Amino acid sequence: MSLQCLDSPTDPVFFLTQQRVQQGIAASRVNDRRRIMLPIQRSEAAPVQRLLNIMQPGSYVQPHQHPRPQAIELAHVLQGSICVWIFDDSGAVLESSTCTAGELESLVDIEPGVWHSFAALKPDTVILEIKGGPYDKTQDKIFAKWAPRETGDPAAEYLNQLLEQASVHTKPS
Repeated sequence: MSLQCLDSPTDPVFFLTQQRVQQGIAASRVNDRRRIMLPIQRSEAAPVQRLLNIMQPGSYVQPHQHPRPQAIELAHVLQGSICVWIFDDSGAVLESSTCTAGELESLVDIEPGVWHSFAALKPDTVILEIKGGPYDKTQDKIFAKWAPRETGDPAAEYLNQLLEQASVHTKPS
């Protein structure tokens, strides 16, 4: 299964429920990408994009940046844990940090034009992402040419290298 996204809600009010989270977790576990997005916004035209990104360890998010000036990205870990990497323009890791649910260090806010990636460190990780919209697939992301695409052996090898380096580059407490 290579589904990227579950259906957006249609009701005027969205409540996060255990049932919705479990639906996303089940989908992420069988997805080829080992993650699934659950949109909260009702439309891609919404001025603020909100979604749950539900991830399993081994899911690889190709380093990317958001070029549009309104595309500030905030990620808050609601359940589980992620490692976040920040890169320079050539792909060198500038910084990495762990964000874990229930801890103060559970949130990262990334300005437009910053190369970044993240990966789940614990099963059934749930991240709330908020980004300026509207969503436009043709302009939302620029993927790093210096990093492999999200599937296949090169992606798994690259993710393993990033995880090994994370302890060296992680910000001091």
